[in-house]
Amino acid sequence: MAAKHSKTPRQQTGGKTPAVGKTKTTASATPTTVDSPDSTAATTAGEVAKRARRTSHRSTREATPFTMDDVLSLASKATKRADKSLLVICGGLSHERDVSISSGHRVQGFLEEAGWTVHVHDMDGSLLPYLTDESTRPDLVWPLLHGANGEDGSIRDVLEMAELPYIGSRAKASRTAWSKPIAKNVVRMAGLQTPHSVTLPESMFRELGVEPVIDMLLGSLGLPLFIKPTMGGSAMGCTMVTEQSQLTQALINCFAYGDVALIEQAVTGTEVSVSILEFDGHPLVLPPLEIWTPSGTYDFEARSTPGPTEFYVPARLDAKTTQAVSDAALTAHRALGLRDISRTDFIVDAQGQPQFLESNVAPGMTDTSLLPQSALAAGYNLPELYTALVQSVLNQKRTD
Repeated sequence: MAAKHSKTPRQQTGGKTPAVGKTKTTASATPTTVDSPDSTAATTAGEVAKRARRTSHRSTREATPFTMDDVLSLASKATKRADKSLLVICGGLSHERDVSISSGHRVQGFLEEAGWTVHVHDMDGSLLPYLTDESTRPDLVWPLLHGANGEDGSIRDVLEMAELPYIGSRAKASRTAWSKPIAKNVVRMAGLQTPHSVTLPESMFRELGVEPVIDMLLGSLGLPLFIKPTMGGSAMGCTMVTEQSQLTQALINCFAYGDVALIEQAVTGTEVSVSILEFDGHPLVLPPLEIWTPSGTYDFEARSTPGPTEFYVPARLDAKTTQAVSDAALTAHRALGLRDISRTDFIVDAQGQPQFLESNVAPGMTDTSLLPQSALAAGYNLPELYTALVQSVLNQKRTD
């Protein structure tokens, strides 16, 4: 039965892996290094967006969307799978270590089910010798590290120096997406809407005084506000602020996970996440997934508490809004220069306008993560889908 359009907009926040909750699907939709934006960062964002405007619209028009038949065809052409050595890197020391390990082992299991030889390695001191020793050097790497080092471009720089092909966005594009203020600037210049915000380091509050800065924030942005670290995921350090008395503690929570805070005007609406896979430059936009929580905020507690969170695939949006969100996700993917795989989070406001929150270059891949849920709801077999992605990258014979 087709899902109804959501009548109760909710304010939500982006992230990686949802808590175990109720997954509700309807008939499958047709798949259709700077902490804050100073003048240098703004210039960088402008240059990125300018290049994106020259190429993204053309790429969107010319890159024929991938279909399920295309996925099946590409997966069927993957031969001698057991002879290829694939390496999944996960773990690391970020706050999202456990999610990363879970993602890595889930992907390993699906690829092994499809016949590939897959190894998993932690982000530790033995990784570089493993990557460079001819006896263990993989044919392809899938970095599934969440948080710092995994999404800030660092591990991708290492893989490029080792001249190893890998799945995912290049290092520079990863850095652009990792910094939420920079990403917001880039997609805004590419034509997307994103909540008004300011970016302030912890030192600003120490030097100018907490109360004067808070007074200025309230006078400029008003309430409600959403406060989060400029870098990070899984909604760690994120807080919805509806009353002035909550601001100080929200900032303390934020600065526990990073030195710089992104303070946004909270947009009332429906949280929607759109995942994209790319095969030889051809995009596969998975059905938008809607996240609903009883509190109206998809925060860390909602992710870590089993039961109350509900997911709707496709999202409970009308056809026009669904297309607008899908188009916006592809625009963000192109504008940020992302590659192979991404997940972009939006709030769809009361006017049906997608408001960009962030793009993720290493989305969660656990059994309750958003991308796999969208793929399954669209009718995809995950071993075949991941096989097609692996084969696409191997076909390109990349050096970066």
